[in-house]
Amino acid sequence: MKLLHITDVHLVISGQKLCGLDPEKRFMACLQDINTHHSDADLCVITGDLTDQGEITVYRLLQQCLVELSVPYRLVIGNHDLRANYLEVFDDAGVDSNGFIQSSMETNAGMFLFLDTKQDGTHEGAYCGLRRSWLEKQLIEAGDTPVYLFMHHPPFQTGLPCLDRIGLRDAEKLSELVKQYSNIQHIFCGHLHRPIAGSWVNIPITALRGTNHQVSLDFQSFDHLYGNFEPPIYGVAFIEDESVVIHFHDYQDSSKLFDMGDPTAFEGFCAMDKS
Repeated sequence: MKLLHITDVHLVISGQKLCGLDPEKRFMACLQDINTHHSDADLCVITGDLTDQGEITVYRLLQQCLVELSVPYRLVIGNHDLRANYLEVFDDAGVDSNGFIQSSMETNAGMFLFLDTKQDGTHEGAYCGLRRSWLEKQLIEAGDTPVYLFMHHPPFQTGLPCLDRIGLRDAEKLSELVKQYSNIQHIFCGHLHRPIAGSWVNIPITALRGTNHQVSLDFQSFDHLYGNFEPPIYGVAFIEDESVVIHFHDYQDSSKLFDMGDPTAFEGFCAMDKS
C-alpha cells in the first residue's frame, strides 16, 4: 500500500496570510506535487490543524482545495480545528457515539483508526475515557489484523519543552491501553511541525513539518514557541506485510538533479561551498 501523510495545513480565509505566508497557496502546491508524482497512492491522510481558526468558510475552502486532489483522502482534526464547524462542511465524517470525530477504515494494509485528540479551550490534547473505550473496541474487533493509528497530538515526549507542554494529557492511560495489543504497527501524528521519527511503547511513530510554517528545533524554551520557515514536507509511506518505509519529501525543493557518475555535472549550479 502507498500512503501519503500531510499535516498542519492551517488554512485561513482565502487571500489572507499566516506568519507572512499564504497557507492556501502552499497547500495547493503540496496537492499539485502529489497529483504530479503520486497519483497512484491508495490514500492520503491529513493529521489535523486543517484550519488555523476553525471558521466554516475556511472548511469550505479546504473542501474546494481537496477537490483538486487525485488521491482518496481522510481527515483528522487538531487543536486549531472546531468540531461543529468541521462537521457542518464535512457532514459525512465518521463520528463515534459520543460525538468525537473518530472512525475506522479497512485497507489492504490493515485497519486504519483515525483518532480525535481535540480538547476544547486549550492547545493541549486529550484522549479521555470515552475516546479510549471507542479505541479499545476497535482494537478488540481488529483481532490479529495490523492496525495503524492517525492522531493529531503525539502521545510521546519530544524533548522540546515548548511542544511537550501542549502535548497529550492522557498519554499514560493511552499507553496502558495500547500496550495490550501487539498488532499496532505505526502511529502517524501531527502538531509538532517537525520531522520526528522513533518509537513509543515499542510502536514506531512519525511526525512531519506542516505545509505552511514550522517550529524551531529548540530544546531550551518552555514559555515561548518559536517558529521558522524550514521547507514543508509530506510523507510517502510504503506499507508491506513486514515493513513500513516512510520517505520525507521536501516538495518545494528546487535544487537541480545531477548525474553522480559525472564529476562535472554539478558545475555552475551547486550552491554549497565546494572548496
